Amino acid sequence: MDGRPDGLLELTCTLDAPRERVFRMLTEPAELARWWGPHGFTMPETELDLRAGGRYRFSMLTPGGDVFHVSGEFLEIDPPARLVYTFRWDEPAPDDRETVVTLSLAAAGDATAVSLSHGVFATEERLALHRGGWTDSFERLDALIGRDS
Repeated sequence: MDGRPDGLLELTCTLDAPRERVFRMLTEPAELARWWGPHGFTMPETELDLRAGGRYRFSMLTPGGDVFHVSGEFLEIDPPARLVYTFRWDEPAPDDRETVVTLSLAAAGDATAVSLSHGVFATEERLALHRGGWTDSFERLDALIGRDS
């Protein structure tokens, strides 16, 4: 047993950019809109009040034209090392509940190691859905950083 609670999603990725740049990509609305969400999704609206106690709300548009909204509150902001916030779907599925996202950024030479913790999810299905979404998002972020370099 690894000591990780059931229903907790943990992912890591390494991005070829310094922590300060990666942190900006995670926290500036115009940057977030360029990579957030699964492949094929866009983010037409981004509201973000980046301060502890501040709120955010993202509109996610699927390739089929459906719109979903994600919102929450920032709990901890420690540039460029850590970002913690609540996460909830404004149109929740029956198995959705508010979760907490923790993103930790560590220098890895000239790159940045990003560690994600997100949960705790009520079901394995919801955890798998978010695993796919975060994996796609990190792939999109990595590709964007590569193009911008």
